Amino acid sequence: MEEEASTASASAEPLLRPSRGSPEQAARPSRLAAIVGGAAGRRGPSMLVREAAALQLEERRAEWAYSRVVVTLDVAWNMAFAVAAAAVLAVTVRERPTTPLRIWIAGYALQCAIHVALVLAEYRRRRTATERRRLEEGGGVAGGRAGEGSGAAEGENSGEDEEEEAGAAGARRSSFSKRCESINTMASILWWLIGFYWVVSGGEALVQNAPRLYWLTVVFLAFDVCFAIFCVALACVIGIALCCCLPCIIAILYAVVGQEGASDADISILPRYRYAEPSENGQKTSDEGVMIPIPDSTGTSRRQRILPREDAECCICLTPYEDGVEIHAFPCNHHFHSTCIVKWLRINAICPLCKYNILKGTDA
Repeated sequence: MEEEASTASASAEPLLRPSRGSPEQAARPSRLAAIVGGAAGRRGPSMLVREAAALQLEERRAEWAYSRVVVTLDVAWNMAFAVAAAAVLAVTVRERPTTPLRIWIAGYALQCAIHVALVLAEYRRRRTATERRRLEEGGGVAGGRAGEGSGAAEGENSGEDEEEEAGAAGARRSSFSKRCESINTMASILWWLIGFYWVVSGGEALVQNAPRLYWLTVVFLAFDVCFAIFCVALACVIGIALCCCLPCIIAILYAVVGQEGASDADISILPRYRYAEPSENGQKTSDEGVMIPIPDSTGTSRRQRILPREDAECCICLTPYEDGVEIHAFPCNHHFHSTCIVKWLRINAICPLCKYNILKGTDA
């Protein structure tokens, strides 16, 4: 049944046009997008919209996580743990724990130091990449003015090759850093289990023979548990919100990020329609709706469009179109509630289904 519906939809209009992103991006979607795509038992277009929103959240999360303030707090917090561990190890030379808690505390401090090194390396890589992009944008404008002679095309091609090589090198470094961080995270989980076992197996003798080592270990274990619970709860809340209340997520993103996508002038170029359902005496007479064009400021009007009942739904809020509601349509033939898509476009100027860029007029 679902295969027949998707085939009929594809024959009517390109509802599921594939993105033209890089093969690497297609092969490695974000974990949040994969979770949303697997958990949401919705129609194909609505799942694509939610995966696009999850990718948008992932990008914003990465930008926020490696901002100067967050990196400073992260480094200070982990270094404080490492210093506290070193201080306690230094003043508890005479304590004799029944389990090797000194080894566990030293390993915990080492993991904190490794985490700090990885965070600083990734932060430096991102800063360098951002500065390089700014220099390339400035140099591209100057080079375009100076290269109007016969060598302009050759200079442009060489610049594109250098940009691709730099991007590939940056992607490799980022992949290596993420791999190291994943290994450190897995080692931290294993080390936590070992520490928990040693604390439990030590019993009352551990509290009496090495109280400071014992309580420092308990504090470290408790902090890790609280942080893990917070991360899991936050991921669940975001996943539920993406599946059930995507317009709220878009509104929050717009309030936090601001207007980084399309302007009001760019959005006004998109054709607008008024949805209507043919009816007589209050009863629907057809299984198809009509998208009646709304003239723009120049007085330009477009042709009416017939919309099947199964496609008369906004993929963002998952609400069927009601009679008289205003709709925005894209050149790629996708359509959404005006109130829903305007907030999205102000954050990201692409179609949430097929990645059509309304600013460039091409697929992103």
